[in-house]
Amino acid sequence: MVNLSVAISREVEYNEVMIKKQHEIIIGTLLGDAWIDKKSLRIKQSDGHKDYVFWLYSYLKDLCNTPPKQRSDYKQWYFQTRYLEDVSFYREIFYKDKKKIVPENIKNLLVSPLSLAIWYMDDGSLDFRPKDHYNFSFCTNAFTIENNKLLVNVLKENFGVESSIQTPLCRGKRYPEIYIGAKGRDRFFNLISPYVLKCFSNRIPPYTLTPQRLSPVKGTR
Repeated sequence: MVNLSVAISREVEYNEVMIKKQHEIIIGTLLGDAWIDKKSLRIKQSDGHKDYVFWLYSYLKDLCNTPPKQRSDYKQWYFQTRYLEDVSFYREIFYKDKKKIVPENIKNLLVSPLSLAIWYMDDGSLDFRPKDHYNFSFCTNAFTIENNKLLVNVLKENFGVESSIQTPLCRGKRYPEIYIGAKGRDRFFNLISPYVLKCFSNRIPPYTLTPQRLSPVKGTR
């Protein structure tokens, strides 16, 4: 016979783990490409990142009415949650005057390597030059310099990752981005690599650089 108390305990534990993962995923996506329309979280990616969309959906599906769909024009894959009060909580902290911001308490929110990896898959990029250089960066130009400073501080204090704010010139205007160079790249890579999906393999160096020789990197998920 099934021990009912054990079964209930396992279900409660499973639900708690899922809720925690959902929170971590939502934090990562809101720092990246996701947005909230009223009380609904919306996620959209290119056709090349279809697997990523379905992976996110696998964790958030109990918050949704329908599975991901593909647009007929741009071939993007997308899904959205139902209109939920829990989602409105995230809108209250991630939006100000209808514009997405970095919450002042982001240090208490961005605490999981999973959130970090999702943020990177959404908005990260890799600059890799064989034999002599590689670095990671986040496209954070939608956020203010002050918001970027909050994120740099969180990377250091919560994850031990050294980073800096760069302001490259684009069409005559300078926009902020977060740069992770030699002092932080190995630590950052070790944190995110267990979660990065194969459809983002172009954002992971094929090998890492050591003082002695080049070390091959194991394949992504």
